[in-house]
Amino acid sequence: MEILTIIGYAFLILGAVFLFLGALGLYRMPDVYTRLQAGTKASTLGAISFMLGVGFLQPEWMVKIIIIIIFLTIANPLSSHAIARAAHKRNVKPYTKGEADALEEAELSTEKRTQA
Repeated sequence: MEILTIIGYAFLILGAVFLFLGALGLYRMPDVYTRLQAGTKASTLGAISFMLGVGFLQPEWMVKIIIIIIFLTIANPLSSHAIARAAHKRNVKPYTKGEADALEEAELSTEKRTQA
């Protein structure tokens, strides 16, 4: 077996494991904020690993795969940030036991300063 094939299959397995852990995190986490964190990090790393595995198995596709990886590295965190911000604006409360919301406190103090 060629070394690129072994590396490719190792990345495919690693990607599949991270994608599974991301799905498990989405299922197990209690609120939208922790689900976003689990889903975004694991799915980004899983997709990148999976695509690198395909790139090692099909070296002629590697340039296209690198472009897709760059897009995913930018798009996944941005989309999860937008979802978290929308949830926060809709007053979706995180699952906590009495902890303060630092972003809400900062927004309230900014509003008070602009009104004064």
